[in-house]
Amino acid sequence: MSRIRQHDPESRTHRSSRRSRLAAAGVAATTAALLAAALSPTAQAADRPTRATAIAHATDVLRSHATALGLTGAVKTTVRDVIVDKDGTQHVRYDRTYHGLPVLGGDFVVHLAPDGSYRGASRATKSTVSLSGVTPKIAGPKAADLAANALRAVNLGETLRRLTAKPELVVDALHGAPKLAWRTNAVAQDAQGNPVARTVLTDATSGTQIDAWDSLEHVSGDGKSLYSGTVALETTQSGSSYQLKDPTRGNTYTGDAANKTDLCFLNICFSRAPSTVFTDADNHWGTGATADRASAAVDAQYGTDETWDYYKNVHGRNGIGGDGKGSYNRVHYGNAYNNAFWDDSCFCMTYGDGDGTTFGPLVALDVAGHEMTHGVTSKTAALTYSGESGGLNEATSDILGTMVEWYANNSSDTGDYLIGEKIVKSGFGKAALRFMDKPSKDGNSADYWSSTVGNLDVHYSSGVANHFAYLLAEGSGAKTINGVSYDSPTYNGSSVTGIGRDKVGKIWYRALTVYMTSSTNYAGARTATLNAAKDLYGAGSAEYNAVAAAWSAVNVN
Repeated sequence: MSRIRQHDPESRTHRSSRRSRLAAAGVAATTAALLAAALSPTAQAADRPTRATAIAHATDVLRSHATALGLTGAVKTTVRDVIVDKDGTQHVRYDRTYHGLPVLGGDFVVHLAPDGSYRGASRATKSTVSLSGVTPKIAGPKAADLAANALRAVNLGETLRRLTAKPELVVDALHGAPKLAWRTNAVAQDAQGNPVARTVLTDATSGTQIDAWDSLEHVSGDGKSLYSGTVALETTQSGSSYQLKDPTRGNTYTGDAANKTDLCFLNICFSRAPSTVFTDADNHWGTGATADRASAAVDAQYGTDETWDYYKNVHGRNGIGGDGKGSYNRVHYGNAYNNAFWDDSCFCMTYGDGDGTTFGPLVALDVAGHEMTHGVTSKTAALTYSGESGGLNEATSDILGTMVEWYANNSSDTGDYLIGEKIVKSGFGKAALRFMDKPSKDGNSADYWSSTVGNLDVHYSSGVANHFAYLLAEGSGAKTINGVSYDSPTYNGSSVTGIGRDKVGKIWYRALTVYMTSSTNYAGARTATLNAAKDLYGAGSAEYNAVAAAWSAVNVN
């Protein structure tokens, strides 16, 4: 193994002539030493409950509060995630099944005091599931046909190849009273061989479509990179050559997809594009030009590194899944593919090369941070990818992906509040994909909440939260930051004072991982971020009041 860069760890009595004073001083010194030891981070860490302890405490709560939590004998729970705060407060997140069927909107978070006592719960829905004797009247194959037609419809009648749909019977508790539904994932290839996919939720009794959303979450994306200059990389030596594989970050690696595509969603696999790990003879990667296939790989690996480091060093999260395991990247995917996406089924990032007119290779730093944050969301709140929760899902990736860009502090790709500014070409017609200070500058996104915002595409309904995050970080009005001009308005004509982006990132991450659930809407996001601000900075603090003011400024009250 060869490391291009090594990270240095951070590092930060009066004599008396009388014996009685010496003795007293000794006692005082001993007492002080004992107190210091007891209050030291090491001692506190040793006393902090473990993941297993938190789960054991939560299990006791599930037994004693089963009725209040809607946990009947037909309901089973599984742990999705565990957060243990520095003070020992515990938050255990669960998914539910009903007679073995996944419950959409069945997720909840149990909040526990440091001693394990119950403090309350955050629930996606509060409905008790009771479907005894109910059977589906619409068969699975019929649901599959309906989903396939829905996929054709959103692709404007384009001929789709290798189309298939896999229905799964679930309980839908997200959309009103709990009901049986078919969740069907329809996947296909378009005329260029690139993947298209849509998840359709169908009422298993009436056959009506309840909801539908895209299954590909995306925006639209020492080595010489395309966008970030020359960057340091951690690599692995293999014989006389080197692999673009980072052993210090869970063995994350970057491979070449060889311009091929795959179709693998929920175990439906026709073929999988390769991910042949890049190798190099001298451990100096890429040329900074697209002609060298390794240049895009440098960007992808660098983006993975910075995203990993941001979550670990700022939020204490060890890897995207919080388990220390690395993901991997595939670059040069598809044919002039204008997209990048995170895929839970392979726990990997995939980047297209763009068509050269609208987009260049989609491997920019904020794109990497955005897409990998979808992986964090899927392991925590799992915000449903439609309606207001879908907009919050996308906004989470924009907000925290932007924080990754600021964290990297790269002079070739300086921090800003623009999304995808490095990957757009003149044919796109705008300077960036999205604009956080005034989202409507992209021509589609919402600046403020309204009762119809959930009807927008999730990339556009995300504008409300993006605008909130910008206002909370930088405040309202005109200003220039890192050479970029911003002018952020407010719905209510108020003047908002920012608290700084670092605090915004911490508030949003805690809201996501502790308080948000699959069904969180904008009103719920306001509550979640206020709870997070209260936890971090105190009720009535300047930060808490700023969160409230920023939400009001985007009409979320």
